[in-house]
Amino acid sequence: MDIDIRGPRFGAAVTSVVLAVVLITGSWVPLAWQALCFAVGAVGGVQRSPYGWLFRTVVRPRIGPPVEYESPAPPRFAQAVGLAFSLVGLAGYLWGPSWLGMAATGCALAAAFLNAVFGYCLGCEMYLLVRRTTAVLR
Repeated sequence: MDIDIRGPRFGAAVTSVVLAVVLITGSWVPLAWQALCFAVGAVGGVQRSPYGWLFRTVVRPRIGPPVEYESPAPPRFAQAVGLAFSLVGLAGYLWGPSWLGMAATGCALAAAFLNAVFGYCLGCEMYLLVRRTTAVLR
């Protein structure tokens, strides 16, 4: 079942704020929360993530029905990529080096920001590239 295209962008906006808080404060705690959100989105799909639930229950009723839909597979893959970056970031913040935590968090923030502001999902583009590459190799 396709998903409302505005949902992942909303999730990316919230993610951008959370990751900015991580970089500003240097705290690993919000990064752990974000990793959990990414994990739920990667395993259960973005519609089951905490930000997907927030969009569905609070935001969408106020902005009206969706006009455009998308396949949930690319955003789900993007959640897995975000999870990988957040786990590397957590490792850097918890065990060092701290620059690794900041760099991984910064990369995740850049990707989330691109999606939130410009609607360009790097993880989704990676998904499509992997799909095309594996189709050619078959």
